Amino acid sequence: MLDRTTPTLFSHVKPDDTPWRGEGGLRDFFAYRDLGIADATRGKVIAHLVKAKNPPAEGTGWHRHEAEFQIVIMIRGWARFMYEDKETLVSAGDCVHQRPGIRHYLFDYSPDMEYLEIVSPADFKTIDVEPAAEVPPSTPWK
Repeated sequence: MLDRTTPTLFSHVKPDDTPWRGEGGLRDFFAYRDLGIADATRGKVIAHLVKAKNPPAEGTGWHRHEAEFQIVIMIRGWARFMYEDKETLVSAGDCVHQRPGIRHYLFDYSPDMEYLEIVSPADFKTIDVEPAAEVPPSTPWK
């Protein structure tokens, strides 16, 4: 349980302050860059950049998150998700609020895909779930 009475800290992370990491993130085909928000908020929120590292072989698989809040802001490129039974193209500049518990599957993305993800709490859980719909094929990288 989070202690919501604990004050948060000031944080200012510059691009060279935190490296891109290919390991230790949720998915091994993405690279992640921590933005220091989990530490500053004492675990109330996490914010990280996520970018494509490898082509989408199988994608994320069907899953949901145990989280109170989650948004994805696409910075570059695009990604195709299944949200329940609806295919959704998320392009640069788009913002998606993933309601708590929504079943989803990121199955396709461009080589230059990069997005900002903000989730609360920072230690959210990912749970594999049964498929909600058939997933279209991904687009091969050239």
